[in-house]
Amino acid sequence: MTENKKDTRLPLYIGLAIAVGIFIGANMAGGSTSGGDKVYASFQKFRQVISHIENDYVDEVDTDKLVESAVEEMLGKLDPHSVYISKEDLEISQSQLQGKFEGIGIEFNIFKDTIHVVTPLSGGPSEALGIRPGDKIIKVDGENVAGTSITNREVISKLRGEKGSEVEVLIKRKGEIELMYYTIERDVIPQFSVDVAYMAADDIGYIKINRFSATTYDEFQTSLKMLKSQGMEKLILDLTSNPGGYMDPAVKIADEFLKDDQMIVYTKGKESRHNTQYVSKREGEFEEGPIVVLIDEGSASASEIVSGALQDHDRAIVVGRRSFGKGLVQLPIALSDGSAMRLTISRYYTPSGRSIQKPYDSGLQDYQLEYYDRFKSGEMYSADSIKFNDSLIFKTDAGRNVYGGGGIMPDYFVPLDTVGNSRLLSRLFNSNSMSEFCLKYYNDNKKELDNISYKDYRASFEVTDTILQNLLQVGKENGVDSNEKEFIKSTPLLKIYTKAYIARNIWQNDGFFPIFNEQNEILNKAMTLLNEAAELPY
Repeated sequence: MTENKKDTRLPLYIGLAIAVGIFIGANMAGGSTSGGDKVYASFQKFRQVISHIENDYVDEVDTDKLVESAVEEMLGKLDPHSVYISKEDLEISQSQLQGKFEGIGIEFNIFKDTIHVVTPLSGGPSEALGIRPGDKIIKVDGENVAGTSITNREVISKLRGEKGSEVEVLIKRKGEIELMYYTIERDVIPQFSVDVAYMAADDIGYIKINRFSATTYDEFQTSLKMLKSQGMEKLILDLTSNPGGYMDPAVKIADEFLKDDQMIVYTKGKESRHNTQYVSKREGEFEEGPIVVLIDEGSASASEIVSGALQDHDRAIVVGRRSFGKGLVQLPIALSDGSAMRLTISRYYTPSGRSIQKPYDSGLQDYQLEYYDRFKSGEMYSADSIKFNDSLIFKTDAGRNVYGGGGIMPDYFVPLDTVGNSRLLSRLFNSNSMSEFCLKYYNDNKKELDNISYKDYRASFEVTDTILQNLLQVGKENGVDSNEKEFIKSTPLLKIYTKAYIARNIWQNDGFFPIFNEQNEILNKAMTLLNEAAELPY
């Protein structure tokens, strides 16, 4: 047998190992003999097919891709959230949920086929070496990366690496004639899942969580204590567009708001070992005081656990639009080649007994397109367009109606605001023109902007018509044609966004969100409901 033939057998063995694992797992779980026989027969069939393809098929084949396709197809037949993850994709997804990764520590964007440093991440090696916002990365380890149609994934693969390893980058900096070489030693870079925490009013705190990772609970506690020290008596918890993540930090955060021995969430699976109950068990940092939780169609999984628990116990008012509707729990299973699969092992239920998983019996495509169906049905604009099955009505502790079968329905619906939206506005963002212009504006006015306080900036900085025209010019250079009617329609939003994104280059998220949220209709509605939240019969 040649070395090439041995190489093609490796993924075959991996595929067979998966099948064997399933077979053994079925028997260890206490499956019946007939059930085990059925799995073994299926395994034998799979082995025969792969063997004949490898030995008898007319052309050379990539057995690795065949096995991966088979595994993907097999898991895809189960439910929308049982998935196979390649080794490369697994490394990225794990770094997002672990709350850290190893690399050079920059936030970047690709403008005009060139990698631009948006900001060096605080405490990272790039910041320590003096890499600045606006720097353009021309080469990485001697390889040209400018004008090569490089993708975000390719940038990540080149710049990330093990702690202690080195990467050499060639940088073009505005105002410098000579290109600049940096040898950067990679290090552990923290990723934060709490985007921002600030006082939205004298006694109102605001915390936005973008996902539930390994570090989310600690970040949240730090933010909560900080706001309490600043006089917070009421809290707005923003979970909009939060796709979820780990269940454990979601349970712990809910526990911060609930009295002892209250159900937070419970799960049920085919096997009893997957049945679990999570109850509040510690004295929380904010068990008293009104809470409003913000959700929308992008809030899923762990976000729905938190909002569902607080709603069912009448601990918070939930505001926004119906959440995504993911009520399935996945078990991550490592495979022998460094890839993994996430297998759905149970459903979770809110304290009132609701399963908020939306239907998926019409197939994966319909499941994924359900978001767009909400636009077609009018649900995004009117709560009256939302229809729930009467058999899926449940009761909160105080007897209020809540609904299962398709996400968390908020107590107060806020329609999608389209007043200032336009094709021009969307294209300025999709082409990266907004980010590119705001970074350029900051660099051109750095001395003045760095010497102004955030308080003065927010109160007095004005986005003039000249600034907006310069923004449109950058858009034009990126292929965005301006339209006078659309420009007039979107001018109020353009001014808010431009001011917010310029601030982000100076004060990061702490400067960005308070300005950006001026147009946040869900937050604006929440601000009016805190007194009502204080009257909940909790």
